Amino acid sequence: MTRPPEDSARILVVDDEPRIREILVEFLGMEGYEVDDADSGEAALVSLSRQTYDIVLTDLKMPKMGGIELLESISAHTPDVLVILMTGFGTVESAIHSMKAGAYDYLLKPFKMDEVIHTVQRALKRRRLQQENLQLRQALSLYKVTEALSTSLSVEAVLKTLASAAVDEIGADQVEIILENGLGGFEVRKRVFHESFYRALDAVHIELDKLAHYFQTESALRVFEDDCLPFFQTPPGGELRCAALMAIPLRVREKCVGFLVCVSYQRQKRFTEGQRKLAHIVGDRATASIDNAQLYESLQATFHQTINGLASAIDTMDHYTAGHSQRVAAYAELLAIKLDLSTPEVEVVRQAALMHDIGKLGCVLNLNKPGSLTEPEYEAFKKHPTYGREILEPIEFLSPLIPGVHLHHERWDGMGYPLGLKSADIPLVARIISVADTYDAMTSDRAYRKALPHQTAVREIGRCAGTQFDPEVAASFATTIENWYQEQQAGK
Repeated sequence: MTRPPEDSARILVVDDEPRIREILVEFLGMEGYEVDDADSGEAALVSLSRQTYDIVLTDLKMPKMGGIELLESISAHTPDVLVILMTGFGTVESAIHSMKAGAYDYLLKPFKMDEVIHTVQRALKRRRLQQENLQLRQALSLYKVTEALSTSLSVEAVLKTLASAAVDEIGADQVEIILENGLGGFEVRKRVFHESFYRALDAVHIELDKLAHYFQTESALRVFEDDCLPFFQTPPGGELRCAALMAIPLRVREKCVGFLVCVSYQRQKRFTEGQRKLAHIVGDRATASIDNAQLYESLQATFHQTINGLASAIDTMDHYTAGHSQRVAAYAELLAIKLDLSTPEVEVVRQAALMHDIGKLGCVLNLNKPGSLTEPEYEAFKKHPTYGREILEPIEFLSPLIPGVHLHHERWDGMGYPLGLKSADIPLVARIISVADTYDAMTSDRAYRKALPHQTAVREIGRCAGTQFDPEVAASFATTIENWYQEQQAGK
């Protein structure tokens, strides 16, 4: 049984006297309420596990389980239900005790029906106000969730936010986010549990094909108890304890790309129509964010492929420079981390280092001939940072790399090129690449000389600190590259 979304208030009358129950059921029913009755506290708990109620009207004195014990159980498991206690043996002490225990109000027998109706009406008004406050809190939470979703460019972060919202705001015990697997089917991409239900043996598993088939014709799924069974794999040798299931499709441009699934294991907790609408709103925003994040990740992959392709083009100019850009990028990345740059800044340093010699593609001369370059050849060589800037400038998404590519031959003392910048006027990314580039150039074989030993290269960088290199950057590099070198030697 489920409660229709737009029905009237539902009341449960609990009393061990049949005549009392009969009168209350009749009169409250005449007022338009849907009324059930139970002859004991135990029977009331069974009804509460199977049905949703707004108010419980219960006798205080009953065999086995009295009104206070029933009230305490209701407060623990369904705190949104208001309880009104009735008794024929009322005292000030019992009234105070009832209110302290969480009762909404207290009625003395024999009572007039007008008094009962008035108390019920006040209780329902109180409950409506509570629900409105809850809706306001949900609206605020929804705003925070959608803001978090709209600013995320990571698919994993979007899935985490969506799953957390389903647990915290919708009240699910288990949440599964199912997305296309790229092979024509679906797979579970995220599964989370409410902290009080995180037990592997309790988890139910969705029949993905049946769920996908259902949503070929339907727009939402909200079922309870036995109606959940067709959508789950029954645990081997176990009993499916699912009390409620709610699922919505995740659509991008009318195409279903996945599902948000919420599961409740608690008999007294059912997903409402309002929660379904909330799930739809959050799911729609999440789907748009997933689509954006996937597009962003695809662009990032293209970006990295472009950079790696260009770096390979530089390094294949001849065998002496093969791998140079990759090594300079690795050294520069280690140094950027040592200097406590942020993760995005470290990535810019690494990418700029990969691209630092892209301008050599514009140099029409043999840069690796035996012996020194002639003066005209050296002047032509000095143009490669400018060529590098000119190659990258038309490519907007590569623009953050330009300072490192254009200025990595500047010197701390102002005697570098192409602009003759000095000290801190040189961007940090260029100062980092300058040291890394020089170290790799010294420790690699070239046409005109053999590679220098590691220690010789480190001493030379230290000697040139304050003239060619930023002293702090050079010192940090010396420490970083020494640690790296020792690790390489230990691994041989």
